[in-house]
Amino acid sequence: MNHDAPVVRSLLENDLYKFSMWQALLHCNPGAQAEYRFVCRNTPEFPLAELRPAVEAEMERLCSLRFTQDELDYLRNLRFIKSDFVDFLSVFRFQRRFLHVGTEGERLTVVARGPMVHVMAFEILVLYVVNELYFRRLGRREEALTEARRRLHAKVAQVREALADPETGDDLSLSDFGLRRRYCGQWHDEVVRTLARELPEAFRGTSNVHLARTLGLTPIGTMGHEFMQAHQAFGFRLRDFQKAAMESWVQEYRGDLGIVLTDVVGMDAFLRDFDLYFAKLFDGLRHDSGDPVVWGEKAIEHYRRLRIDPRTKHLVFSDGLSIPKALALHRHFRGRIQTGFGIGTSLTNDTPFAPLNIVMKLVSCNGQPVAKISDSPGKTLCEDQTFLAYLRQVFQHPAPQEANTP
Repeated sequence: MNHDAPVVRSLLENDLYKFSMWQALLHCNPGAQAEYRFVCRNTPEFPLAELRPAVEAEMERLCSLRFTQDELDYLRNLRFIKSDFVDFLSVFRFQRRFLHVGTEGERLTVVARGPMVHVMAFEILVLYVVNELYFRRLGRREEALTEARRRLHAKVAQVREALADPETGDDLSLSDFGLRRRYCGQWHDEVVRTLARELPEAFRGTSNVHLARTLGLTPIGTMGHEFMQAHQAFGFRLRDFQKAAMESWVQEYRGDLGIVLTDVVGMDAFLRDFDLYFAKLFDGLRHDSGDPVVWGEKAIEHYRRLRIDPRTKHLVFSDGLSIPKALALHRHFRGRIQTGFGIGTSLTNDTPFAPLNIVMKLVSCNGQPVAKISDSPGKTLCEDQTFLAYLRQVFQHPAPQEANTP
């Protein structure tokens, strides 16, 4: 492996939900201004500030890249991607002036600030650039990949055993969601190729649009937190921002990409807005924080109260999943509701070395703070405690005992 090779191989190497949100925001709020901030939540083996020159070099190169005609043609052939969005991407270039890389002591700081349709796509790229540069510098690559292969083969064996078990059945649905925190691009390729080859009956695709295109797989994804959060700043009454975001999504995709994220202000507050109208329009829900069993049971009960057969709906789990967790959840809910599992870091960065817990999240939009109130302690994100307290009050979301953590 070439340790000096550029990390970003293609502008298409981004999560599908970035493209779907990008298109929707280009159509509904093209003038929105946004700010995203990078945060490392755990302690790395060496200060990430030491990566600043390498990160800056990668970002300079990123801003010289363009979508190729083959990539644009691929996007144009996805039925939910509209021609004017592809036309926009044909002239799009990342602007270096919108991205600020710096340090604060031993911390690496990265801020993307500018028009949302120009800065939102930086997020995933920044994350996997930092991640790959970190592990390149950490070294011992052959040791890491040897163990990663051993663990991957063990996971494949676990899934095969589960597929032969009548309690699991043959309706298991697994996808790769591991782009943002992968060990490196070459390993990500190997993981996805292996899963597609060895588990064709269970492996449904990847969130990595570049890999989906090059390997002939299905790109997977719908929306992320930022789409909902941005609607907190789009002029709607704050109490109505979730309903406004869902309505905007429905109008954009008209039945496609029908999985909605539930944890921007917590599952209970989400379900109060997810009435019969939205429950019929959306195919299902995505879990990304809190106890997954409790969350799933609440979803099933909500569908039943609305007199919708839960077996016609989907639950997609994507919060810190491993193969054993996914199999356990599948067995728990099997026969009562359809399930799918997006597995990330435990597929693409399961080595002897601890992965970075890094995020790059939307912190403000149109000059005002936005927030995510997670159902998991420590994942709530907001830089303005006054706004966070107001949001909790509006959505009847009690403050946790522990301090808010970015």
